Amino acid sequence: MQGRQDQDNSGEILAGLGSEVATCQRCPRLVAWRTEVALSRKPAYQDESYWGAGIPGFGDPSARILVLGLAPAAHGANRTGRMFTGDRSGDWLFRAMHRVGLASQPHSVHRDDGLVLSDAWVTSAVKCAPPQNSPTPAERTNCSPYLAREIAALQRLSVVVCLGAFGWAAACTQFGLKPRPKFGHGVQVQVPDGPVLIGSFHPSQYNTFTGRLTEEMLDAVFSQAVQQIRSAATPQ
Repeated sequence: MQGRQDQDNSGEILAGLGSEVATCQRCPRLVAWRTEVALSRKPAYQDESYWGAGIPGFGDPSARILVLGLAPAAHGANRTGRMFTGDRSGDWLFRAMHRVGLASQPHSVHRDDGLVLSDAWVTSAVKCAPPQNSPTPAERTNCSPYLAREIAALQRLSVVVCLGAFGWAAACTQFGLKPRPKFGHGVQVQVPDGPVLIGSFHPSQYNTFTGRLTEEMLDAVFSQAVQQIRSAATPQ
């Protein structure tokens, strides 16, 4: 019964945090940009209503695996209202998560498409789409408390899959790792009295189009994450 109460409590905390993120006004440049993009819209999405707000994390409140990205995409999550939804990075991410049993389906096109995550929570270090996909140091700092509260609410957290060097840096900062371990694809670092961090190249179009990241490489990282939580749950 206590475990169920803890899960319900986590869900309530994360839902409340999500509402705060969606209405956040801390960074004037990001608020202006997310609004401008939502009003002007990409030609392919002219008939759609953009979310145009901060993007909450989503998934299973009892997750043991956290997937941490950089920031919402201007015409992906900023359009659909859900992280890694409606863009090609998300296509790669959710296919990989589906193959290891963390996602109920291999695609994520809009926030009401029926996608359910099991034992996984997906979020970003910066909660609003930044111009040129490049948040400033001050914007990163403004968002950091949201990520800290998100991590604290995930009471069963055991593994953080860090997408890209920015996600890796954000996780290392959150968990106080100094000096910061070197980022690399498949690199695994144990946080003292905390989760295991696993690095992955970001499934951006630059990385996937150039072959720097292949589907097999991304699958290997998520298999690594799943194996880690299974090992942690096995009595020694």
